[in-house]
Amino acid sequence: MESLSFGFGTIVIVVVVIYILSSIKILAEYERGVIFRLGRLLSTAKGPGIALVFAPIDRIVRVSLRQEALEVPPQDIITRDNVTLKVNAVIFLRVIDPNKAVVEVSNYVYQTSQFAQTTLRSVLGEQELDELLSHREKINLRLQSILDTHTSPSSTFLVPSRFWPNTSAELSFAWGGCYLQRRDPV
Repeated sequence: MESLSFGFGTIVIVVVVIYILSSIKILAEYERGVIFRLGRLLSTAKGPGIALVFAPIDRIVRVSLRQEALEVPPQDIITRDNVTLKVNAVIFLRVIDPNKAVVEVSNYVYQTSQFAQTTLRSVLGEQELDELLSHREKINLRLQSILDTHTSPSSTFLVPSRFWPNTSAELSFAWGGCYLQRRDPV
């Protein structure tokens, strides 16, 4: 009978050790873990290093703090002087506050991409082609400030960038690598 209780005690100890080992989460230098305890957000994100996440009570959402590049699908815009342009864009962003990025926005990457598409079409559509060529820095700063203002709830930061012309037939913007290409009417 004594050996049976010893076997049961050993099984309990092994189960507890396995549970504790499975609760250890290792976060890389570039990651933070947003932890929800019984559905409530803990005040600070954990990481880098070891974080204890106890399975039925805690849930962890990993957030990368590395800079991400988002490709904006090609957009057709018409400038104020009725010139049709095809716009391709790449946006560079990184998360500053992981707690806000997880709690305040359902998908901060998708939201930033969609808002960038809308802003790009809106701001460039208000300009004439000549203004796009001659006031690039001013337009770039306007795009940057609009996006920074509207992405602050998700605590993302858009990395500043420059834009430049490629050839005489093309118009290039780089707003995080945003490229405009003139499209001739068909």
